[in-house]
Amino acid sequence: MAFVSFPYEWPFAALRAAALLQLDVHLQLLDHGFTLSDASAYNIQFRGPKPVFIDCLSVERYVEGSYWLGHRQFCDQFLSPLLFSAKFGVPFNAMYRGRLEGFSTTELASLLRLRDKFSLQTLLNVVIPSRLETSARRGRVDAKKAVARRALPKSSLRGMLVGLRRWIERLAPPSSLTDWTAYANDNTYQSAERDAKRGFVEMAVKAAAPGTVLDLGCNTGDYSNVALGAGAGLVIGAEADPATAHLAFRRAEAEALNFLPLVQDATNPSPAQGWLDKERPSFAERGNFDFLVALAVEHHLAIGRNIPLDQMIKWMVGLAPQGVIEFVQKSDTTIQRMLALREDIFADYTEDNFRNLLASNARIVDSAKVSDEGRIIFHYDRR
Repeated sequence: MAFVSFPYEWPFAALRAAALLQLDVHLQLLDHGFTLSDASAYNIQFRGPKPVFIDCLSVERYVEGSYWLGHRQFCDQFLSPLLFSAKFGVPFNAMYRGRLEGFSTTELASLLRLRDKFSLQTLLNVVIPSRLETSARRGRVDAKKAVARRALPKSSLRGMLVGLRRWIERLAPPSSLTDWTAYANDNTYQSAERDAKRGFVEMAVKAAAPGTVLDLGCNTGDYSNVALGAGAGLVIGAEADPATAHLAFRRAEAEALNFLPLVQDATNPSPAQGWLDKERPSFAERGNFDFLVALAVEHHLAIGRNIPLDQMIKWMVGLAPQGVIEFVQKSDTTIQRMLALREDIFADYTEDNFRNLLASNARIVDSAKVSDEGRIIFHYDRR
């Protein structure tokens, strides 16, 4: 795998695709007399938008009448996060990151409205399992004995998997758009500016011939697509807005792009987590990028999030040995909107200071003005 990602970084469409693959693998195994011993979401990785099952050691022979031992794990790590987002319109990513094993069905059941609890799939996969778990925890039911009393025919297990698959395939996040979701088609750019940006990115990527590109603030993937067209092998997108990342993933699927958009906030990226902080490496530890695309993002960090300009540039240049970074003038319409309701405390936010700071961290290969408002793209090389 060129890049390892984790479920709490995946947009809705990616977690759904991973869940469907897990079920498809299980169904195929059943047809050949095998089953899966677990159903961890961490058993799936991605090549672009295509999910790949990686845990062959969880395959074991099927014993007639046996139950699906991974059912609870599947519900906690796949179904519950998806259902939570679909029902409540809240992205699952932050909560999933805080609890690496996913969402407890017991907690989800307590949040669902009464009418939601009476759908067949919700009863079978959320409500009844949560009640059995609660009863077992309180000593009212011996879960192992309860399961052992009655065998589960293979046809019933298959029907359970097929039913889950059909249900999950229909789950979707709310259709309402965020400001960022519409950004690619409704922003302050003119077509000439877009063409200038695309041309500059294409030229820089062709010159670098990178294997893996990081598109920081990838939005719906316009410049990721440009990078791929210019010869990049793979693009990893980092997008802070989960709804936009979902659309970017859907685009990657539809257009068969070798592009994996992930939910990442540049000011709060995935940290090292799990046992001894080694179980799940940080985003930075996993990143071995050859090229950075950072367009229309630096002002959101410097102005929007108060990140010191010198620290931000050093961090960006450290992400990849080569790349392109766009500087947005303070007089730009976008920044003026950002400053409309706050004090301008950014005296050092100037083109000259940006250029000098970038030059102190890397060689400036080229630069170009790409808008009437003075936006400039810099091509750097720190090798």
